[in-house]
Amino acid sequence: IEDGQWRINGQPTYPGTTSKGLLMNVRMVNAVFEDANEKTRPKGFDSEANTATFIKIIPNYRAHRVLAFTLCLQGGHCGYEGAINSAFLPDGSLRESYLNRVRQVIEACNRQGMVVVLGCYYQRQDQMLNDEQAVRAGVVNVAQWIQRMGFRNVMLEIANEFAHPGFQHRILKTRTGEAELIALAKQTAPGLLVSTSGLGDGRLPEEVAKASDFLLIHLNGTKPADIPARIAALKKYGKPIVINEDKIGEEGALAAKLCVANSASWGFMHSQKNQYFPLEFEGAADDPLVYAALTNLTAADEYFPPSESQGGWRKLDKAKDIRGLAR
Repeated sequence: IEDGQWRINGQPTYPGTTSKGLLMNVRMVNAVFEDANEKTRPKGFDSEANTATFIKIIPNYRAHRVLAFTLCLQGGHCGYEGAINSAFLPDGSLRESYLNRVRQVIEACNRQGMVVVLGCYYQRQDQMLNDEQAVRAGVVNVAQWIQRMGFRNVMLEIANEFAHPGFQHRILKTRTGEAELIALAKQTAPGLLVSTSGLGDGRLPEEVAKASDFLLIHLNGTKPADIPARIAALKKYGKPIVINEDKIGEEGALAAKLCVANSASWGFMHSQKNQYFPLEFEGAADDPLVYAALTNLTAADEYFPPSESQGGWRKLDKAKDIRGLAR
């Protein structure tokens, strides 16, 4: 981060575009999913094959101008209850088999010039850890692992929607607890960029905003008309604002435009395709409307390649109906 802009290898992202210095991202937390509960695990599901399928399609996402993915060491809601999906043992130590899948994705992203927002904890799964001391140990172990592996394309997210009532451990449900864990990670691995995400209302408490290197907010519960005000309320902290969970389809495309117009990085979440079973990763085909919008917003001089039937390149009129981006 330099002058409030994201840089990769020293260069601002998306140079020459309206998205210069932003970080367009997609939530892919279950690209490394597993279910250790034999009673709930989908029949025939193979964690390694699932990750390999995702890695194979990463270049397609990159071609549509995505520069970051959100992963999580406890995944995300998979569409059914009872799953045991955690890279942590009860004392906060880490499971090598889970880390191996995460490592593969991080390295694949690095080859594509992409970065990873790596989350630690998810509601429904923090119960796997014994107590708050184990939660702290988990943060230290993850920060040390990132440092030990030499990853330079990884940022840390302590918890997904930290105030969610689905968390068991109090330290993960309170603003003071999150600020403590952010500080612990930064102390453990100096130079590592660390944050934590709030609920879908696009708000962050002051303690968390001040402790974070960048501000992670979710807008999936926020009306498009309210997005500019949510972003404006966080500008006073002078830190990059990154949305890493938002809507799909036409509403998602509109939200992306509003975020870019207000100098905030936009993040896409398609639960039905990428997070709920059966997990599917099809690149831009996940949501053609959204990925067309992302391509347009990050294309130099606002040029975008249309379908062959339209014959050649054309300049998009951003004032037109957002649905025109997909044609």
